[in-house]
Amino acid sequence: MSLEALNDRVRTELDYLAFGGADWVKPRTSPEGHVYDAVIVGGGQSGLGAAFGLLRERVSNILVIDENPEGLEGPWETYARMVTLRTPKWLTSIDLGVAALTFRSWWEAQHGPEGWKALDKIPRGEWMSYLRWFRRVLGLPVRNEVRLKLIEKLDDGLYRLHTEGEGSAEPALLARKVVLATGIQGGGEWHVPELVSSRLSGHLYTHTSQPIDFAGLRGRRIGILGGGASAFDNANYALAEGAAEVHVFVRREELPSVNPIRQMEVSGMIERFHTLRDDEKYAAISHFFRFNQPPTNDTFRRAASRPGFRLHLGSPWLDAEDLGRKARISTPKETFEFDYLIISTGLMSDPALRPELRLLEAHLARWSDRYQAPAEAANPLLDAHPYLTGGFAATARTEADAEAVYGLFIFNYSALVSCGLSASAISGTRHAVPKLASAVADQLFLDDKASILNSFFAYSEPEFLGEWPQRA
Repeated sequence: MSLEALNDRVRTELDYLAFGGADWVKPRTSPEGHVYDAVIVGGGQSGLGAAFGLLRERVSNILVIDENPEGLEGPWETYARMVTLRTPKWLTSIDLGVAALTFRSWWEAQHGPEGWKALDKIPRGEWMSYLRWFRRVLGLPVRNEVRLKLIEKLDDGLYRLHTEGEGSAEPALLARKVVLATGIQGGGEWHVPELVSSRLSGHLYTHTSQPIDFAGLRGRRIGILGGGASAFDNANYALAEGAAEVHVFVRREELPSVNPIRQMEVSGMIERFHTLRDDEKYAAISHFFRFNQPPTNDTFRRAASRPGFRLHLGSPWLDAEDLGRKARISTPKETFEFDYLIISTGLMSDPALRPELRLLEAHLARWSDRYQAPAEAANPLLDAHPYLTGGFAATARTEADAEAVYGLFIFNYSALVSCGLSASAISGTRHAVPKLASAVADQLFLDDKASILNSFFAYSEPEFLGEWPQRA
């Protein structure tokens, strides 16, 4: 099968499912301009899935915006540096049960069934190519190079989204609902330890989430802080690009070996997480946080086989000194000098860290507002996460805050404590997207229920037109 034949198959399967039926949502108007029923912020895998989910709910007055150029949405061609995805190849995601839209169908259309059997893990670049095809074959309404600056709630209940960028046709967009499908970093910010940020000049280090000039690091000595999968991805990448040495520093005495995501994928934890009580959700994610996602075996073997690779276990950074053109790093065991540092220390989730939410974040409930964990289990990192419904809707801190956040949906990694491994994980999207789409559609329906019910009660169009010719 060719891609052209697969495209035809997609259209046929969607036609069988009556995809693309007439909208039921009542149009809203404003003197300021067009009002979208939903604007989805983020055109990566979560945003594309959310758009497809809403279209399946017959909500088509939507727009997806993304700050990146077309084809560069999400991390896959920007800061992700793994060779292959860590997710098993057999997991489905944003296809939402349409077989022709799966990665496997896309792969087999080009490489055949034998090519699928031969595939071990999904290459990172191929996943991005699949997402580009997914967007194209569905004709999803994505507008690139549009950056969201600020979300403002208006008196009439609409949201005004202030935007900028080459793709911004107007300075603001109006929407009834806003979906933040902004990925792993979209719920807060990447974390650089103060030890580094306060003592070293910016030219000496970069976080893994930022662009790195690896070509400029050829022949250099690099130190990486962090023991998770991303640290080893970047070590491999740097060595492949010609770095002389790469030292990975891990606080723990042993590398993480257990990946709890694999158990969650088969136990029902991902798809049924929303049924747990708050104390159970908190305990589950607290346990999840105690593990750092380990590197894949092939990633570790690839790094360990390179002569320039060094691994330092039980070696947290105790001190950092700026030497001008180098950085001196002290650990409990030894002191090192490096030409450059790469920081792989994860992220912090808190709506207060997001500039686009600065008018709304004070109204948003956090987990600390709704649940007080036992002292032995309390974790301020979890407490700062937004407290969401099972459909990813924001909730208000107080009754007086309700109107400010009604219509806002947080479909990024900060949904983790409320909704589990869902919004920004390939493992969870096939379960998360239908919940999100249904919740957005439910709100739209309830907003218009008076008009919808009045139309229902007034409906009188005859359907049966037959007459019985014999009358008594």
